[in-house]
Amino acid sequence: MAMKIRLARGGSKKRPFYRIVAADSRMPRDGRYIEKLGTYNPLLAKDSEDRVKMDIERVQHWLSQGAQPTDRVSRMLEAAGVVEKKERANPKKGTPGDKAKARAEEKASKAAAAAEAAAAPAEEPATEAAADAPAEE
Repeated sequence: MAMKIRLARGGSKKRPFYRIVAADSRMPRDGRYIEKLGTYNPLLAKDSEDRVKMDIERVQHWLSQGAQPTDRVSRMLEAAGVVEKKERANPKKGTPGDKAKARAEEKASKAAAAAEAAAAPAEEPATEAAADAPAEE
């Protein structure tokens, strides 16, 4: 039987509350589970002690039995110091999307045009003044 340590959602609409459970991977997300290992309340502040509560001993027991934590639970376990931090490869995470790139190019072209416009009128009056000066003499 393939075991998972995962989140089972509870709570009402737009008020999520999760149980951290050890369950058979073939069971539905909110379905039958073997043991409740803790709770997670995402509505609380990130620095709140009550946001994530886990029975660390039982979690370690299930990990020793071969249970695989899901990505979200794995991050919680890393924060608690139960498992070592994994290297995650997501090279596209920090790169902007197509629309953001287009907006950045448009903004850069407008800034360059404004800089040229600001520099060009400053030079023109100086040339006009120089052209007027010899004519008056």
